[in-house]
Formats: sequence, C-alpha cells, structure tokens
Amino acid sequence: MPHDLHGRVAQVLATAILRGDYAPESILPREAELMEAFGVSRTVLREALRTLTSKGLIESRPRVGTRVRVKSAWNLLDANLLDWYSRVAEPMAFALKLQEMREMVEPYAAGLAAAAYTDDTLDALAAAHAAMVAARNVDEWVRADLQFHLCVLTACSNELLIPLGALIERTLEGQLRLNAKRADVFNASLAEHTAVFEAIRARDAAAAYAAMASLLGVTRGRIEG
Repeated sequence: MPHDLHGRVAQVLATAILRGDYAPESILPREAELMEAFGVSRTVLREALRTLTSKGLIESRPRVGTRVRVKSAWNLLDANLLDWYSRVAEPMAFALKLQEMREMVEPYAAGLAAAAYTDDTLDALAAAHAAMVAARNVDEWVRADLQFHLCVLTACSNELLIPLGALIERTLEGQLRLNAKRADVFNASLAEHTAVFEAIRARDAAAAYAAMASLLGVTRGRIEG
C-alpha cells in the first residue's frame, strides 16, 4: 500500500477498476463524489487520477468526464498495476497467464545466461542456488527460489530482459509460494533447479534452455493440478 495519500487513493480506485466495479468505457463518478467518497481534496484526487491516466486505466474528455479505458489499453507492464491486478484477477486464470509469459521468456534467458554470464552474475546465481539447497522452510525456499530466477535474468546480460525481473517480482513470488505449498515437500523442485544451474555453469546453452523448460513444465503441472 502506498504511503502517500494520492497513492492510496490511486490504488483503491485502480483496484476497483481492475476488479470490474467500473466497466471499460464507463464514466467514473464526478470529482465531487469521489472527493467525498475518499475524503480527500481536489488536488489529491486529481493527482491520483493522473497516476491512473499514466497507467492507461482512464482518460478524461471535455464535456464527457473521466472514462475507463478498454482493457487492451491498460499498461499491465507496470509493476504496481500488475501487482494490483494479480490481487483481484481470477487466481487460476492469472497464474496461467503469468506461466505463459515465463515459458516464453525464461528458457531462452537461461540459454543466454549460459553463454553470457560473468563471474559476478554466476556467483550470484550460485549463492541463490546454495540458499535453495539450505532452505529449511517454505519462506526460506521461496526467497531463494525467487532470487534464483531473477539471477538467471540478470546473468543473460540483456539489459532489456533484466527489468522484467523487477516487473514480475511480486507476482512471481506469490506463484512460487503457491507452487511450494502444493508440492509434496516445499523443495520438491530442487533437482530441476540444480539442472538449470549446472547447465548454465557449464556454458551449455541448449541444456540450460531444456532444463528451464522442464522446470517450468513441473510448475505448470502444479498450477493445473
């Protein structure tokens, strides 16, 4: 939850839109109504509305008012918006969409990492893998698992892929936690992660790609199971 007042208003209003309380192409209540509902000044409300405009959720038109934009205009490649959406979307549908995104990106990123890692990025990946091996509970495992996948993206040395980790970090953490809890034991996928790590360390791009694809296949099985 944002600490600033306009940020809190933006989150609550965005969540209402994402949840479907205000349908696409519908008109939001007038400023006076929203100010009263949130108990905020016009300045705070307008700042919140500017935030939602920048995220593609709404648009203001003269003599019309503030309209909710169609879903295709929503900038879900915004870390906050993606996080808020994940909290109100249908859980299984959202989990599968995130999974599809991971399946398109992560195997290729693992292959790139095998070819492009540096001493520093390999050390970071090794540390994340070691933390997974040492994890003694779900919380420790999830923190290490998340760091492992973020390190793979960093190790690929593609500056356009690295920000993807920051984008999906919060939603990915939730998926990893759910997967760990659905498994027979929280670290059931350790062997698959180890295969990814060893293939990257060996600079075997094809094996790294295949190992990550296999790992994500296990993940999909737990989601659909």
